[in-house]
Amino acid sequence: MRKVIASTAIFFFTVVGLVSLGKAQNVAETVDSGRKVIVRIAPRCPDLARRLHIQGTVKLEAIVRPNGTVKQTRALGGNPVLVDAATEAVSKWKFENGPNETKEVIQLMFVAQ
Repeated sequence: MRKVIASTAIFFFTVVGLVSLGKAQNVAETVDSGRKVIVRIAPRCPDLARRLHIQGTVKLEAIVRPNGTVKQTRALGGNPVLVDAATEAVSKWKFENGPNETKEVIQLMFVAQ
């Protein structure tokens, strides 16, 4: 009985959350950024995450070269199923030029459809 109630509650809050968030598959936002993002590639939600309705936030640290390309990324947190997709997308981002390499902290929120 408890499992049925818990499953129903999870389903209800997932549906309510999806209705309130709209139909967006992925929403990306930059946090603690000293440089503006010029080219932002949206992450592709992994098939496994889509099938299992996995959603959540992935937090990455990106080292950005002076020319604005991403040199390296490192996961700071998030669901392991979503980390690879987030890392792949952010590695293709382009930031505005700067005098030195910088570290940018980026959060990507995956929302199940």
